[in-house]
Amino acid sequence: MIRFAAPQRLALTLIVAVIAADQISKAWLYNYLSATGRRAIEVLPFLNVVAVWNYGVSFGVFNEGPSTGAWLFVGLALVIVAMLAAWVVRADRLLPAAALGLVIGGALGNVIDRIRQGAVFDFIDLHALGVHFWAFNIADSGISVGVVLLLMDSLFGAAEQSKR
Repeated sequence: MIRFAAPQRLALTLIVAVIAADQISKAWLYNYLSATGRRAIEVLPFLNVVAVWNYGVSFGVFNEGPSTGAWLFVGLALVIVAMLAAWVVRADRLLPAAALGLVIGGALGNVIDRIRQGAVFDFIDLHALGVHFWAFNIADSGISVGVVLLLMDSLFGAAEQSKR
């Protein structure tokens, strides 16, 4: 039986949790919106649930429609996930391991969409003062939060570690 240290257990737990939350939320909301025939639901004055298919990369870049580019994005994402997984294996602290788990889980959640449907289903629409930001999903949130945590760790974690 393989025994993982605490950072690797945390990373693995977050990978599974992000993938599960992402795929369950996408399936439920897609089915709900399809069944009701609605494309958008206002949840709060600044938050809508929408149905958007993203064929490109983050924030709708290269989102011109279905193409074989989806497989390029899958391949690139899997290469990045492999590199991040190697980083997780070497992680000796919880914060970077958690951050990497969030990023990997988010990347894999979107890879699953691309493999199954050729595009990523986005549904969170934040807006303010008439400006709508790009639609996103739980996987994108995991990636974004994970990257912010990695940046925080690189700025403050090294200083904290050098005090020891």
